[in-house]
Amino acid sequence: CTNPDKQYLKLFTFREREEKISTLASDLTNPQGANVWVPDPEEVWVCAQLQQDYRPGDQQLLLLLSDGRVQYPVAPPVGLPPLGNPDILEGENDLTALSFLHEPAVLHNLRVRFLHYNSIYTYCGIILVALNPYEELPIYGEEVIDAYSGQDMAEMDPHIFSLAEDAYRTMIRSGEKNQSIIISGESGSGKTVSAKFTMRYFAVVGGAAQQTSVEEKVLASNPIMEAIGNAKTIRNDNSSRFGKYIEIGFGSKGDIIGANMRTYLLEKSRVVFQAPEERNYHIFYQLCASRDLPEMRGLKLNSAEDFQYTNQGMDINIPGVDDAMELEHTRNALTILGVQPDQQMELFRILAAVLHLGNGDDRSLVVFSILMGVEGSQMAHWLCHQRLVVGGEMLVKPMSGQQANEARDALAKHIYGQLFAWIVQRLNSALRAQREQPKTFIGVLDIYGFETFDRNSFEQFCINYANEKLQQQFNRHVFQLEQEEYVREELPWNRIEFSDNQPCITLIEGSLGLLDLLDEECRVPKGSDENWARKLYEQHLNQSPNFRKPRMSNSAFIVLHFADTVQYECDGFLDKNRDTIFEEPINIMRASQSELVAELFQQKPVGGSLSVSSVPNGGVRSGKRAHREHKLTVGFQFRQSLQLLMDTLNSTTPHYVRCIKPNDLKQSFLFDPKRAVQQLRACGVLETIRISAAGYPSRWTYEEFFGRYRVLFHGSSAQDELQVSCQKAIPNLIPDPEQYCFGKTKVFFRAGQVAVLEKLRAERLWLAGVLIQSWVRGWIQRRRYLQLRRSALTLQRYARGALARRLAWTLRYTWAALIIQKTYRMVMVRQLYLAIREATITIQAFARGMQTRRTYRLLLEERAAVRLQAWVRCWLTRCWFRRIRAAVVLLQCCVRRRAARRELRRLRAEARSVEKYRELNKGMEVKLMQLQLRADQQVRKRRVLVWQLCALFLYSMFNKCFGLFVFIYFICICSDCVYLLESRRQTEVHAAAAVQAELEEERRRYQGLLREFTRLEQRYDNLRDMSMLPTAEVLLLPETESERDMYVRAEAALSLNPGLAAQLLFLCVRQADFSRDHTRARGLCVTAAAAFKTALKVKKNKYSTALTKLTRQHRVVSCGTDNSVLPLQVELREQVRVLGDVCIQAYQQLLAISESRLQPIIVPAMLESETIPGLSGAVVKMVGSRKRAGSDPRPAASGEVASMAAVLRELGALHTALERQDLPAALLEQAFRQLAHLLAASALNSLLLRKDMCCWNRGLQIRSEYNVSLLEEWLRSRDLWTGGAASALEPLIQAAQLLQMSKKTEVDGQAIVQTCNALSSQQIVKILTQYTPQSDLEERVTLNFIRIVQVRSHDTTIGNHVKDTCWHKRDLSQHALLFIYRSGVLV
Repeated sequence: CTNPDKQYLKLFTFREREEKISTLASDLTNPQGANVWVPDPEEVWVCAQLQQDYRPGDQQLLLLLSDGRVQYPVAPPVGLPPLGNPDILEGENDLTALSFLHEPAVLHNLRVRFLHYNSIYTYCGIILVALNPYEELPIYGEEVIDAYSGQDMAEMDPHIFSLAEDAYRTMIRSGEKNQSIIISGESGSGKTVSAKFTMRYFAVVGGAAQQTSVEEKVLASNPIMEAIGNAKTIRNDNSSRFGKYIEIGFGSKGDIIGANMRTYLLEKSRVVFQAPEERNYHIFYQLCASRDLPEMRGLKLNSAEDFQYTNQGMDINIPGVDDAMELEHTRNALTILGVQPDQQMELFRILAAVLHLGNGDDRSLVVFSILMGVEGSQMAHWLCHQRLVVGGEMLVKPMSGQQANEARDALAKHIYGQLFAWIVQRLNSALRAQREQPKTFIGVLDIYGFETFDRNSFEQFCINYANEKLQQQFNRHVFQLEQEEYVREELPWNRIEFSDNQPCITLIEGSLGLLDLLDEECRVPKGSDENWARKLYEQHLNQSPNFRKPRMSNSAFIVLHFADTVQYECDGFLDKNRDTIFEEPINIMRASQSELVAELFQQKPVGGSLSVSSVPNGGVRSGKRAHREHKLTVGFQFRQSLQLLMDTLNSTTPHYVRCIKPNDLKQSFLFDPKRAVQQLRACGVLETIRISAAGYPSRWTYEEFFGRYRVLFHGSSAQDELQVSCQKAIPNLIPDPEQYCFGKTKVFFRAGQVAVLEKLRAERLWLAGVLIQSWVRGWIQRRRYLQLRRSALTLQRYARGALARRLAWTLRYTWAALIIQKTYRMVMVRQLYLAIREATITIQAFARGMQTRRTYRLLLEERAAVRLQAWVRCWLTRCWFRRIRAAVVLLQCCVRRRAARRELRRLRAEARSVEKYRELNKGMEVKLMQLQLRADQQVRKRRVLVWQLCALFLYSMFNKCFGLFVFIYFICICSDCVYLLESRRQTEVHAAAAVQAELEEERRRYQGLLREFTRLEQRYDNLRDMSMLPTAEVLLLPETESERDMYVRAEAALSLNPGLAAQLLFLCVRQADFSRDHTRARGLCVTAAAAFKTALKVKKNKYSTALTKLTRQHRVVSCGTDNSVLPLQVELREQVRVLGDVCIQAYQQLLAISESRLQPIIVPAMLESETIPGLSGAVVKMVGSRKRAGSDPRPAASGEVASMAAVLRELGALHTALERQDLPAALLEQAFRQLAHLLAASALNSLLLRKDMCCWNRGLQIRSEYNVSLLEEWLRSRDLWTGGAASALEPLIQAAQLLQMSKKTEVDGQAIVQTCNALSSQQIVKILTQYTPQSDLEERVTLNFIRIVQVRSHDTTIGNHVKDTCWHKRDLSQHALLFIYRSGVLV
């Protein structure tokens, strides 16, 4: 356009537009016509239009609502209303992409997507928000899974499959990074369905073309867990009443190879109570609906309306659900997971028994006893009575009706809880990976959401505590992702402050927190909910900002959670935390004839590893004080399992799904804004948005920003200079530099700035439209003017034409001549042009052909070279692959060879293990001895008479017929030995075949007899408790004739003179030596040595046998080596050496028997026995806790309490026996010195290994009272204290002194080092480290004091004083015997 007026109009329009933009940017706080959100009691938030601009200082805003104009106050308590987002952002897939991030914007966007687009999924940053549509949608088919498989999350619409695909791709891409999908929401929001579709997606993308057995088992676990863990509630027809975490394991190729399930906080109270319009667990109604099946008739089931545990909700049916068909699905799933039909019937019998137990009448109790396989009379008795201990006397007290109902309900809940844990354990066993260990896993967490009701109790407290932990983990994860984005874009950012709920978590689980005080109150004998509430007020009121006390109640407390403020009622907290049950019904269940029932109620070892799905919730309440144990409370178990879950989630990459329940009427596509916003606040979606809004929630790439807002730029911008253009233009659009930031690839804006840009863009486009309209109107006027002008010209043309035609007739002839000339010239020139064109085309064709052929030859050469290169590279790659494969195969062979060698060594060790052989052949030794004794019965009767007659005759006639008696006795001994050995050999040969046959039979019957023995033993204990009769003591006597013979023979031998047999044998040797029959003399010695060995081998556990043989051998060796009277002519050194070895063997066997009798009672007598009255409280608690650990090696059948009296009784018996045999004093001192070493070593080792023993009370008990003092007095009274026993007991005495000494200053450390010179530095440090105060008056040993003791110990010369008190008994015995042998005591 060259018109000056038009140029001025364009310049004026541009200036007006720039002024309008600057005015709009300066007054964009609340401009006129903007949309804002105002609160509404029904719709929560409603949209309104601003009718006039807001200026700072205005007190009210004029808003236009759908029902008219209103005045909206803007005082400080209310503030300005939140602005609405531009129309372009309405229905956005990601909530964080909204310009204004606040509650009304999020609520409106979800409502638009849910109602207008029928889209139930929406992203909120890393969260997927899912609304329950309450109808089946066609968006979960195989074609949808194929569409989302392999696609990026940003390229597809929000979907649960998109989140699952993102987790799967992240796991595959990272290689070793585990993933987790956290699904939360309140009951009825669709958590279970979301988890089911997630597992289905993984089963499809992680399996083969057809589902393998592993994928089928993973999917088959869903109907089983829904049957036993889901129930109908007011809000949801299929509500999960437990939390679960499923780890789906993937192999190296990304396929599913196994799975594992963990469960949390099963709602066991639903088994015995249901609210109106609610149901019990689905499995009960499925069994009742299938009661007419042939295999179900034995369960004696009726309709669900006839059972107390299923008719409380007044509604036993669910619309559209066939319970009989659901049971068929459950049974098919159990079959897929490997549960046999007989085991399934066992499960159904237990569940039917629970239903019969709930009715409480006599007929139902009989059916319950039959189904459970227990004694009906015993069960009926203990359901109506309880056992109490009053003043050490046991009483049986009848219960009231309410107490009996509570005991019955507790038993029903315990049975169902144990069965639920067993089923979960069985599912995990079936889902465990078989062929290889999972490389990575994806965990799916289906956890309950935040709950708040009119009355909140212990269940809501645990659920909200779990949500607090999950919210903390979620906040920290979102914060970390936000910071990583800023670091990646290299932004100069400051720390984003977010609401950390750590004070609330500390209030619940911290030291002296709510859970600690609850567990402490549960341990108090008369603890109550009121006392616990009083302790909470004293400890946390006005101390914790998250704890409050209600104004009108003294039995409730208020906790300020991250989502809402919840008031909890204290009534029932202690009972639910204890979850106790009487022990008597449990003992009856353990004696059940049903193997599954007995397995469910077997006692688990206390103090082991804590398994979430296998540890029973609660303890067992018993009337016996001796069996009373502190069980793990429900709160403690839940805290432990929750901590394990948090550790697992923190080690994975989390993905979040927040399920929202749109309405409480269960109607499809009905949106209730009140319920929706309540859940958005509870599940943390708004907190996520607040965290995003605290930073730069809006972010655009430079290309996107330039394409959207290029109309706001001045001048033209090149495509390759987008970043520079954006950085120059944005400061002119947004004056405040704090509202935006430039990154490497993106430009970041704070909340609300995108709306500013959209407003500027809309205004710029409006001004441009006005300018275009002016130009169009001008063009239309010009077009009209030109039309009028053309009309005038047409008239003029016709007039001039008439004049021109006249002139044309004149010029026509001239014009014809010119045409002829032009045509001729054209023809000539065209012919020349066509000739030149043809020649040119020919030349071009030849040139192009030559160039094409040259190019073709080059392509052929290049293709041949590429093919050669491909072959060479293929050959090189194949060679490299062969070398790698050979190396891998070699490495695998080495690893497998190493594993095989390790397994071979283990098998060889088991084959050489005597204990292993004894376990396999347990019970066969008694069988074999009975068979041998039965064969030798007649021979032994005759030999007993011979032994008695010989002993009496020799003792009476010794002085009269000495020579003749020696000869006759020698002949009798020889004939007896030969006949005994021959008869025993023949008997063993004949009995070997029979024993081998019976051995195989006994092995087959062993397992069955062992189970039957356990069951009968439990039934015997139950009958004994019923009869209340004391157990009679039975005197153990020899049962068989052969044992009586050996008993008489041992008594006869002990009654003789200790040196008589040795003197007789020596006289026989003297006689043979005098007759110069050297062979006979040596034969007598060899025969005697063999007889001694045989006797020691046969009666290796007999105390009297070992003592008698030791005495005789000692006398024989002493007589053989005593040449002072008359030296022997025959050389008997070798025989004397053999007899000396046998003497050492007898000494070892004697000490082994003594040690085996002392070993079980050393630690209980010297460390655990309590004799000081003032220390009974702490010691009893300590000993009780130690016994519960299951580490006491003492036999359970021993009825005597282990004490120092028992130890001294055993030592006194040994000392009396040794003195009676008239053994040398040096041998007695050596034996008791060795036993003292055993006592000190065992006690000191146990003291070092047991933390509960290292305390001041225990040190006083060991040293200052009767334990070590009684032993010292006993040794002094028998002149054994100076023989080495004092030095052996010195380490134990010093350890006891160390426990009593002061342990604070450096002087105390020096005194400890000087006093405890018999202990090593490691032992002193170990005792100080293990020291545990038992009262408030004591203090734990500090780390600085332990370091002082270490430094003092190293500075002191301890080379001559350090003694290792941890001896091995067998090595000690060998060293002691070697010392005795070399010192000349025996030789």
